[in-house]
Amino acid sequence: MDIQQELAAAQIIAAEHAHVMQTYKRGPMVLSHGQGMSVWDTDGKEYLDFMAGIAVDALGHSDPGVVAAINAQAGKLIHTSNLYHTIPQVQLAEKLTANSFADKVFFTNSGTESNEGAIKFARKFGKVHGGEDKFEIVCFDHAFHGRAIGALSLTPKEAYQAPFRPLMPGVVVAPFNSVAGLNSAITEKTCAVFVEPVQGEGGVYPATPEFLRALRARCDEVGALLVFDEVQCGLGRTGDLWAHTASGITPDIMTLAKPLAGGLPIGAILATDRVASVMNPGEHGSTFAGGPLVTAVASYVFDRINDPAFLGHVREVGQYLRERLEEINSPHIQEVRGRGLMLGVEMDIESSTVITKGYEHGLMLVGAGPNVLRLVPPLIVEKSHIDVFAERLTAILAEI
Repeated sequence: MDIQQELAAAQIIAAEHAHVMQTYKRGPMVLSHGQGMSVWDTDGKEYLDFMAGIAVDALGHSDPGVVAAINAQAGKLIHTSNLYHTIPQVQLAEKLTANSFADKVFFTNSGTESNEGAIKFARKFGKVHGGEDKFEIVCFDHAFHGRAIGALSLTPKEAYQAPFRPLMPGVVVAPFNSVAGLNSAITEKTCAVFVEPVQGEGGVYPATPEFLRALRARCDEVGALLVFDEVQCGLGRTGDLWAHTASGITPDIMTLAKPLAGGLPIGAILATDRVASVMNPGEHGSTFAGGPLVTAVASYVFDRINDPAFLGHVREVGQYLRERLEEINSPHIQEVRGRGLMLGVEMDIESSTVITKGYEHGLMLVGAGPNVLRLVPPLIVEKSHIDVFAERLTAILAEI
């Protein structure tokens, strides 16, 4: 390692501490560049990426097609605001609606913004169709829907919520994957039920098809909207285009974000015409959302993911990853769960310990709660990458 590089990295980290608000626990290195499944730090060390920018970099790093899409659109038009029509925005909206339950799309800049918008749409829908008292929103334990006040109110984790109370009123928290008690939680006052078909941050817990079908039925009984948060589990992550497909039911609203533009910030709220029709001009908006640059790139990424061969690859390597994890003979592993390339490894040790050790072994990992390792690699991962990952994880657990 060059002493100049070491000084440069230390200087960058010191400057970050001095000038950036300290709300993140960052790794001990400075990342420089990436290619495919790997990223390198400024010291030249290579890391095999098994967290994909927290389930964002679906096509890996510096994908040539993504780079070409960025360059092509950047040379034409980057930003206009939503006061004007642009071709890329309409083309992406057409693709999303043609390949889902939805009739309309509202674009946002992130998953949190998508869920915040969905809260507003649901509240307005409840008021129009049920009156002033139909405003309650049901969410579930272990859920994660975002960090802004509305989305945070639907994220029942004490450490996240406590510093910012009072939160949004009218939120009811019910047990995840429990059909019993749904009738008491979802009532005539409920305007919407928010659920992740596969919970991410809360520990990688897939919802059962029976649970999702029971939610659909109860929402229909009381006239509430069913909202699927597929910010992390959607867009190919589970091996299906949408994570809810396996349940055989559809929502009224679906929120998207993370992988949609291959690393550029974008989110989307997909809704039926029945929901969209309650929103009038001026009732919701965004300066940056759905700009021509990000929607042009997202259109390319969507086409890549929405390919039967690509989704088949995700299912195949996802099953191989599960098999390799189950072969690891470590007393620290308690359970492997999840779907496709969204797996959780529950352990009897803190996930932060494994993540820190991962840096030493050239692995980039992310947790999902105190003792769950969340594996969300780029969807382009190959079996050879999984073999290297399994060998390194085995060594890490043996050392611990």
